[in-house]
Amino acid sequence: MNRKGAYYVYILSDKKEGIIYIGFSGNIKQRILQHKKGYSKGFVNKYNLNKLVYYEKFETPDDAIKREKQIKKWNREWKINLINDFNPNWNDLSYFFEINI
Repeated sequence: MNRKGAYYVYILSDKKEGIIYIGFSGNIKQRILQHKKGYSKGFVNKYNLNKLVYYEKFETPDDAIKREKQIKKWNREWKINLINDFNPNWNDLSYFFEINI
């Protein structure tokens, strides 16, 4: 793939140091809205993971997918540290993408 644009790796959670979900999207605003509105009937919906607590932006989908796979292989402590370094209070960062629900 060599399309240029904005591609994101993101992490959702229910609360500080709670359950986490790692995802990838080429349209993060739409994807987070889908998660928040419960359109996903899987893991995110089951555990009510509705807070965007971490994200990274990439220019190519290949780079974002590579990073997503890398983070998913990490142990939980590393993932928690990644979020804490970026967003120590685990605030919902959806407002950066003008998502208000």
